[in-house]
Amino acid sequence: MQTTRTASGATAASVQPTRQRVVLVAILLLTLLVAYLDRVNVSVLLADNTFLTEMGIKGQPVQMGLLMTLFLIAYGVANVVLSPLGDYIGPRKAMSISILLWTISVVIGGWAMTFGTMLVARIILGIGEGMHWPMQSTFVKNWFPPNERGKANGVWLIGLMGGPALAMPFFTWIVSTWGWRPSFFVLGALGLIPLLLLWFYVTDHPRQHKRVNAAELEHIESALKIEAEEEAKIKTESLGERLKSFVLNYRFWLLTVNYFCIACIWWGTMAWLPSYLKAARGFSWSEMGALASLPYILGSLSILFFGHLADKYGRRAPFIAIAHLGSGLGLYFGATATDNLTAALLISAGIASVAIALPSSWAILQRIVPGKAIGAGAGMMNGLSNGGSAFAPVLIGFFISVTGSYVGGLMFLVGIAALGCACMTILSLQKY
Repeated sequence: MQTTRTASGATAASVQPTRQRVVLVAILLLTLLVAYLDRVNVSVLLADNTFLTEMGIKGQPVQMGLLMTLFLIAYGVANVVLSPLGDYIGPRKAMSISILLWTISVVIGGWAMTFGTMLVARIILGIGEGMHWPMQSTFVKNWFPPNERGKANGVWLIGLMGGPALAMPFFTWIVSTWGWRPSFFVLGALGLIPLLLLWFYVTDHPRQHKRVNAAELEHIESALKIEAEEEAKIKTESLGERLKSFVLNYRFWLLTVNYFCIACIWWGTMAWLPSYLKAARGFSWSEMGALASLPYILGSLSILFFGHLADKYGRRAPFIAIAHLGSGLGLYFGATATDNLTAALLISAGIASVAIALPSSWAILQRIVPGKAIGAGAGMMNGLSNGGSAFAPVLIGFFISVTGSYVGGLMFLVGIAALGCACMTILSLQKY
C-alpha cells in the first residue's frame, strides 16, 4: 500500500485519519473548565464569613460586588486590546501567557491580606482570561472545517455551563474543609494541567502537529481551501487592515449585540438566581443549591445537541433567534408563575436556552471574520459583550428596587432577550 508523508514528517496511508482535532477540542474544554473555576470561586467566598471579615467587606455589598465587576471590566478590555496579540504570536503562545497570568492572580489572591490586594488579583485574572477566550475560537478556525465548527464549538463551550455547575459544590467543599486561602492554591495547581497539555500536545495549525497523519490533514485543509481563497482577497496584514476586515461589516455588529444579550442574561442570572430562589421563592439552602445548578446542567446538553443540529442544518442564525425566544419566554413565565417549583424550572429552562446560541454564535463569527483577524474579531465581540454586561447585575438590582420585586429585574432580561432575537432574525433572513 502506497504511503504519503505530511509536512511534519508523520507517515500515513489511505486508512482512517487521525483525530488530533478531537484531542485539541478536549484540551480546550478542560482549559475553559479551569478558567471558570477561577472566575466563580468568589461567588462561594462571598458566603464565607471568615473571608468577608478578613477582607473587611462584611455587610458591604458594593465592595463585594466589585470583586466581580472589576474582573469583568478587565476581562472585557483585555479581550479587545490584547487579543490581536494571538494573531501575531499564535494562539498557543498567547493562551499559555494567559494561563500563567491566571496562576499569578490566584497566588496573589491566596496570600492577599487586604481587600485592595484581592481586587488587584481579580484584575490580573480578568486580563489573563480576556486573552484566553478569543484563542479558543482561533484554534477552532485553524483546525476544523466549517461544517464541523458547530460541534467543535459546542464541545469546548460545555465548559461555560459545566464550570459553574462544578464550581459551587467543589469550592464549598474546599472552603469548608481547609478554608478560603487554600482554595486559591488549589486553583493554581489546577491551572498547570491545561498549560502542560497545551504546550506539549497542541500546535497553532494541524500541519505543524507530528501526530496528524496525511488523511486528517487532507480532510481539514481541503475543506478550508475555499474559505482561504475567499479570505485571501481581503487585506489583513496590518492591524488596521485586520480590524477593517470586520469592523465595517454590520453583520459583525449584529452578532456582537446578540452576544451582549447572551452575556447580560448569563451574568445577570448567575448573580441573582441563588438570591431569587432563596428570598423570593422560599427554597431551602439545599434546594436552592440543586436548582441553581440545574440551568447549567441543561445548558451543557443543549450546547451539544444544538451545535450538532446546526452543523447538519447548515444555518445557524435561526437557532440563535430561537435561543433568545426560548430564554425570554422561560424568564417571563417563570417570573409570573404562582407555583415556586414551576417558576424555578421555567427560569432554568430559560437560562439553559441561552446555551443554544453559544456554538452557533462563534461559528458565524468564524465565517464572517477572516482567519488572520479571527483573534481580534473574537476579542472585540467577546470583550465588548462581557464588558458591557458587567453592569447587568447592577441594573437588575436597580429594577428590583424600583418595582419592589424580582419580577422587575427578570423583565429587564426578557427585554434583552427580545433585542437579541431581533438581531438574529435579521441574519436568519440573510441565510446565515
